[in-house]
Amino acid sequence: MPGGPELIIILVVVLVLFGGSQLPKLAKNLGKAQKEFKEGVGEGAATSADPPPAQPSSATPPPPPPPPAAPQQ
Repeated sequence: MPGGPELIIILVVVLVLFGGSQLPKLAKNLGKAQKEFKEGVGEGAATSADPPPAQPSSATPPPPPPPPAAPQQ
């Protein structure tokens, strides 16, 4: 984890690269991405804990499609 001087240098570089007007947008997008990531991780952990749905042992195949209708004249 960067200490005090390193953190200040990183912040100055970010400010120079993105400019002062873009920093609020950047921070907002980072917050949204972090929130979505945490939700995805939580959702993934919840679904991996659930057992897969049981498949029926004797599944019947679907019925064949009906024959095409004869042309009417």
